[in-house]
Amino acid sequence: MRFLSLFLSLFLLFSISSFAQFGDTIVTKKVDSIKVIPSNWKKENIVGFDLSEIAFVNWNAGGNSSISGLLKGTFVRNYEVKNKKWLNELVVRYGISKQDGVELRKTDDALQFNSTFGYRKDTTSSWYHSVKFNFRTQFTNGYSYPNTDIAISKPFAPAYTFLGIGAEYNNKKKTFQMYLSPLTMKNTLVLNQRLANQGAFGVTKAIYDPVTNELIRKGEMSRTELGFLAMSGFKREVFKNITLDNRLSLYSDYINNFGNVDVDWQMQWDFVVNKYVRASINTHLIYDDDIKAKEEIAGEQVTVGPKIQLKQMLGIGLTYSF
Repeated sequence: MRFLSLFLSLFLLFSISSFAQFGDTIVTKKVDSIKVIPSNWKKENIVGFDLSEIAFVNWNAGGNSSISGLLKGTFVRNYEVKNKKWLNELVVRYGISKQDGVELRKTDDALQFNSTFGYRKDTTSSWYHSVKFNFRTQFTNGYSYPNTDIAISKPFAPAYTFLGIGAEYNNKKKTFQMYLSPLTMKNTLVLNQRLANQGAFGVTKAIYDPVTNELIRKGEMSRTELGFLAMSGFKREVFKNITLDNRLSLYSDYINNFGNVDVDWQMQWDFVVNKYVRASINTHLIYDDDIKAKEEIAGEQVTVGPKIQLKQMLGIGLTYSF
């Protein structure tokens, strides 16, 4: 009986195995006969790391040794078919630097997401009816160095969202884009009560009793505006292995001081050495009347009026696309 049971078990196992192999053969033939339809989604992923370093050993002219690094990534997902298109872009950057005798400092910090859906009447037109969404904030606390005790910004303090409807123009070669929106809602978030109480980044600040200095009303953590938004973008290989990416955003609020324009202008030059190595020069200019500058005066942080913010970076590093 034991031998018969063993024989039946082996026969059953062999039968199941044979049937599975037969089934696999049939499935393979069916898959081979299926026609693969190309996707309308196009993706592009670029990650990179820039490193710069300078060292001094018994250098008569003096100087401080330093090292800095920048990690960055751009992830694009685009859908385009006939009269419709949906463009999505996620941008992340984070940079730090270290000098002799100086604490670790942040040099760059950005998290940004852009999404635009467009529809055109016919495939010959370069104009789209568009809905655009933009979100940007930062990863870690920001400081007015050398003061690192009190943060002047934090994650989601601030955070900005733009949501609007308008018209977008794309030229045939897709190297130039322009977006005009007569109706754009801008929302500023300051999700930190201390900064909100200060009225940072344009939100309504807290109210205190003038005699006892007791808090009467907390500062608001958000501010909503409605205004006009104009954006333009230009990206082209101007010389062999040299690409220019230029982006400009202009926004003006209808209700609060219309005509006062917030400016966000980014320009980047990419110099391609080979598939994996490239150099870049980046400039970023911001002017926002709601962002008040802070200065260190007599050991204390003092809030002054709005100023033009300018950042310039030069980096050489590795990039990988997939």
